[in-house]
Amino acid sequence: MNKKDIMRFAFFGNNYQTKNTKVISDVLQILKRYKAQVLMDKPFYEFFAMQQDMDIDVDEVFVGDDFSADFAVSLGGDGTLLKTAARVGLKNIPIVGVNTGRLGFLADVNTTEIEKAFTNIFEDNYTIDDHTVIMMKTNTNEIVTTTPYALNDIALLKRDHASMISIETKINGKYVLTYQADGVIVTTPAGSTAYSLSNGGPIIAPNTNTLCLTAVAPHSLNVRPIVVPDDCVITMKVQSRNHSFLAAIDGRSVSLHDGTEVKICKAPYNAKIVRFSERMYFARLREKMMWGLDQR
Repeated sequence: MNKKDIMRFAFFGNNYQTKNTKVISDVLQILKRYKAQVLMDKPFYEFFAMQQDMDIDVDEVFVGDDFSADFAVSLGGDGTLLKTAARVGLKNIPIVGVNTGRLGFLADVNTTEIEKAFTNIFEDNYTIDDHTVIMMKTNTNEIVTTTPYALNDIALLKRDHASMISIETKINGKYVLTYQADGVIVTTPAGSTAYSLSNGGPIIAPNTNTLCLTAVAPHSLNVRPIVVPDDCVITMKVQSRNHSFLAAIDGRSVSLHDGTEVKICKAPYNAKIVRFSERMYFARLREKMMWGLDQR
């Protein structure tokens, strides 16, 4: 980008975290110094302007996907960044994740690092990680959620208080197995440190071009995670005693009918996450997982 151009930043965030008030104030002051344009998602803007009674100066308030920007800024935790990635979709806009949440594998700019991070952006001192995005289709063409795309994972799960479900699974049309479990998670490398990891799945390094199938509470102890190329098509058909099950797409859940055929495959675009060179993947992993920390 020509440095003489005015840069545009589109902001997304949670509409209930009052601690974002101080963070957004700091970020806007930094961007004002650089004469950047600020765009804000309407619900996020109304949270500050109405609920927090904050005089917030932005150049544009947008609704839905009616925006264009050089960067998207996610204020919150990893969940907020996942929602931001879904909103950005095919726009190919890099996402800056400012972590006001808890752990923050994806959103890893801490609130104490905001000024340094945005200064690095204006000085072109950053890299962009391309992350595989997966998508879900059904044979009934049901509207799955507002978007069928997931940066972290897609999970087929039993409903609350229901018995385990049977999930017939094929990869590229070839039968693999029928899971008897509470569910199955299909995760990207970015999502491998999330729901899949808590169910015994492996940590998958970025840019490995793989997906992983991880069972949730399988009936058989012999069932283990399966890592497959990310260009394959995973087909699943669920049978359940109460004739319905849940599909969770980055946590956005929808109920589907028993027998619905679900296909999960790579999306036609990647998500772009802004990274800063001083904190690379394995350094972030050591920090977040507290590897080597002596608790004695």
